[in-house]
Amino acid sequence: MRIFALSDLHLSFDKQGNSYKPMGIFGAHWEAHSRKIAENWRRIVAPNDIVLLPGDLSWAMTLQEAEGDLAYLHQLPGRKIIIRGNHELWWNSITQVRRALPPSISAIQNDHILLSDDVAVCGTRGWQCPEENFTDAQNAKIFAREIGRLQMSLASVPKTVATIIVMLHFPPVNYRQEMSPFVKLMQDYEVCHCIYGHLHAKTVDENYLMGRKWGINFHLVSADYLHFSPKCIYNKS
Repeated sequence: MRIFALSDLHLSFDKQGNSYKPMGIFGAHWEAHSRKIAENWRRIVAPNDIVLLPGDLSWAMTLQEAEGDLAYLHQLPGRKIIIRGNHELWWNSITQVRRALPPSISAIQNDHILLSDDVAVCGTRGWQCPEENFTDAQNAKIFAREIGRLQMSLASVPKTVATIIVMLHFPPVNYRQEMSPFVKLMQDYEVCHCIYGHLHAKTVDENYLMGRKWGINFHLVSADYLHFSPKCIYNKS
């Protein structure tokens, strides 16, 4: 089984397959980015592979507007698993989202998906970790809620599962890469891999949280950081 990951696709296809928000305004490397994603994806991802997509998939404002982007993902090889990002304004209730998803796409919210007897995927959007303490009650409330959602997701995994992969949209640490409640929770549940996005190539310091730390393998999988190519994070026959 091979598991890939890619976040922050920022798609904007209408039902006719035309893009209404060209991403080239964010830099030349974003020009024709959806074509780059499709070409790279088809080159390396096989029909039996799994691709984890931790948020910011679509610029759509409503679930109906997201249909073109979901159709784009559906026609690419492999099974896709998604969570909500900070730009996922089209994401209504999880029941409505799951009802609208094409057959090859599944969503996680407060639960997990079992990929095999010993591999499970959990996840939640997460939130920006503070440098010190939160200065307003609203951010503190959202942060606490996301910690609770990750705990529910992790707690739902059967005890017999040996490999747990966590999907977050926001990084699990602040810019000083300090221990956070997200990391502590993943340690408590002996998480093997944590994938996250939100950060784009031009904003990432080369020493940011990647590789193994605190007993967890961390992967930044933002599309432009990975040159619009899914990253293999798990490969076991």
